[in-house]
Amino acid sequence: MKIVRVETFLIPPRWLFCRIETDEGVVGWGEPVVEGRAEVVRAAVEVLAEHLVGQDPLRIQDHWQVLSKGGFYRGGPVLSSAVAGLDQALWDIAGRTLGVPVHTLLGGPVRDTVRVYAWVGGDEPARLKEEITAQVEAGFTAVKMNAAGRTPPLTSPAETAAVVERVAAAREALGPHRDVAVDFHGRFSAANARRVLHEIAPLHPLFVEEPVLPDQAHLLAGLVAASPVPLATGERLYGRAEFLPALTAGIAVAQPDLSHAGGISEVTRIASLAETFGAHLAPHCPLGPIALAASLQVAFATPNFLIQEQSRGIHYNKDADLLSYVVDTEPFRFVDGQAHRTELPGLGITVDEDAVRAADRAGHSWRNPVWRHADGSFAEW
Repeated sequence: MKIVRVETFLIPPRWLFCRIETDEGVVGWGEPVVEGRAEVVRAAVEVLAEHLVGQDPLRIQDHWQVLSKGGFYRGGPVLSSAVAGLDQALWDIAGRTLGVPVHTLLGGPVRDTVRVYAWVGGDEPARLKEEITAQVEAGFTAVKMNAAGRTPPLTSPAETAAVVERVAAAREALGPHRDVAVDFHGRFSAANARRVLHEIAPLHPLFVEEPVLPDQAHLLAGLVAASPVPLATGERLYGRAEFLPALTAGIAVAQPDLSHAGGISEVTRIASLAETFGAHLAPHCPLGPIALAASLQVAFATPNFLIQEQSRGIHYNKDADLLSYVVDTEPFRFVDGQAHRTELPGLGITVDEDAVRAADRAGHSWRNPVWRHADGSFAEW
C-alpha cells in the first residue's frame, strides 16, 4: 500500500483538515491547524507531503521522525501542527487497514468511558450561572471558564475580587460534586497568579490552566510550591522537550493538543513522560471533530488520563460545529458527561467528505483578537 495523495481543506469556523489517500482506497483524516494561522500550516503540510507521497503509510513512527526531524530547522507550532495532522491521518489509515480502533494499536483500552468537560464563558457571574446550569442539565460534571479578560500585571482589589466572584458563582451553580477548571490563559503575571490562586483556592478548582505564559516555565516551580490549587499547562508546548521543564517544576496536569504537539505519536510519549512525574493528561481540544476523535483514542489508552476538553457549544463555533462535518454523530454523544468507547476502526469517525469539500470552497480567514490595555500597550489575549 502506498500514499498517492495528500489534500488539505480550510474549514469554517477556524479549522484545517487533511486527507491522505492510498492506492488501495484507504483514506485517513487529520486536523493540522494553528488557530489564526491555518493558511501557514496548510503550506507546511503541502511541503511535508512531498515526503509521504509514494511511501507506505503504515510506517508511522518512521514518518514522524522524518517529518519532525528531517529538516535542519525543526519544532515550533507551525511544523509541529502540520506533523500532528498528518500523524493523525496515518494512524487513521492504520486502524482502518487492520479493522481496529487506534486505541487498540496503542496497546488496548484502559477505560470504557472518558470524562469530558464543557466550556463556559466566565465574563459575567449572572450569565455564568445560566451557562453552567445548562451544561449541568446536559449531563456534564465539569466545566472550564476564563478567570478574566484583559489583565494588568498586578490586579487591583476590585479586579481580584471580580475573579473570585466569577469562580464563586461557578461553584454555587455546580455544587460540591462537580468540577470547575479555571483558565488564566497566560494573561497573569507570576506575582498576580500567586495572589489570585490563594484567593480562589477555597472554591476548590479542579486545576488552574496556564497560570503564566508558556515561555515562563522557569517560574512554574515557584508557583507550584506556593499554590494550593493544582496547576496545568501545555496547549502551547509542542513536544516532550518543552514539557520536561514544566513537569520537573511539578505541574499536576499536562495539556498537549493533539493538533499541535506532534499528533498521536508524540502525545502518547508526552503522557508517558508525565506519568513518571505523577502528572495527569488532559488534552487541549477546542477544535474540530478529527482532533477530538484523535484525543479520545489517546484517552482510552492512557493510564494517567484525567479529563478531555471538547468544543460543542464553544463561542468560536459560529459558522459550524463539532458535528457539522461527520456522517455519524454517535461517537460524540456524551452521556452523563462521558464519551463512551466504541470499536469503530481508525479514529472512530466518518468524515462527511462532501460537506468538507463544500466548506473548503468558502474557506475562512479566522484571526484571534489583538488586545490592548487602557494605556494602549499590548495585552495578552
